[in-house]
Amino acid sequence: MAGLCAAARARELGATPVVLEKGDRPGGSMLLSSCVVWRHLSFEDFRRESPGGDERLQRLVLEGLDEALEWLVSLGAEVVWDDTENPRTTGKRFEPRSLTEALVRAAGDVRVSQGPGIVPGTWPEEPLVLATGGFAVRLAHERGLLARCNPWSEGDGLDFARAHGAEEAGDLGEFYGRAMPAPPARVRSEDFVRLSQLWGGEARVVGEDGDELIQGPPAWHESDLAQAIARQPGGTAWLVVPAGYRDDPRVTAAREAGGTVLEDDGELRIHVIAGVTHTLGGIRVDDRARVVGVDGLYAAGADVGGIASGGYSSGLAAALVLGRTAAEQALR
Repeated sequence: MAGLCAAARARELGATPVVLEKGDRPGGSMLLSSCVVWRHLSFEDFRRESPGGDERLQRLVLEGLDEALEWLVSLGAEVVWDDTENPRTTGKRFEPRSLTEALVRAAGDVRVSQGPGIVPGTWPEEPLVLATGGFAVRLAHERGLLARCNPWSEGDGLDFARAHGAEEAGDLGEFYGRAMPAPPARVRSEDFVRLSQLWGGEARVVGEDGDELIQGPPAWHESDLAQAIARQPGGTAWLVVPAGYRDDPRVTAAREAGGTVLEDDGELRIHVIAGVTHTLGGIRVDDRARVVGVDGLYAAGADVGGIASGGYSSGLAAALVLGRTAAEQALR
């Protein structure tokens, strides 16, 4: 999303941008998401939810999102919800394919199957925006977790920035993710949303040894739950709910995917694994999306670290706002 937004905004400002897409289609992980683009209701809420994040970037996202959402609407993206269904947040939900198509039209020159695009050691003459989606696939593979994202976000942007002296921000081991049915379940990319085991505190979470992983309910976003599961051996755990939930859509989805659902003594036990959607640590940028330590280089989206450190915020909102910001700054 960040790369397409940067290109669309640059083209709107009179430039002729080129998007080098590593994958065989545009849209990245945005196309696989529920596509809710949201912000906290206030800056104080943002700080409370993500206390370790960069205040300048948090304020940039918070203050820039409403205008950026209307910009997306003006591009022709189909709106599913005019606001979120969460009283803690505000934003819009888009139809993912419609949003992708609208941004591709606005971006213009989008070239797919470009390998890693720009590789370390090379440098284009024009301003460069890194928007490779972070390193969720790499992190998932290193820790034996599920990659709940597009298959191409392996850290190309981070590697390129590091090779040119960029600074890092945030915890490179911190991520936003979900509890997903554990192997032998078959989790297809088109089922990422449907298979997410979001229970809103209704489930107890126990490790393979039977000990409870967290005391009390998880945070409303449940990303803290995914990270707690990821810290367990094998990155797996069990969600325990009353047997009366046996026909619940979440349980049905896990079973249909081939996941393990056991029933015993009036309870259901759903075997889950932590799925990594996007990383929270990454490249350090200023509030103009400029990579700190490297002249002429910009970064946006999940390539940027330190926005939601210690908590959770909308990755799509950061991609949208920082993508537009990078284009505007690069063309000054």
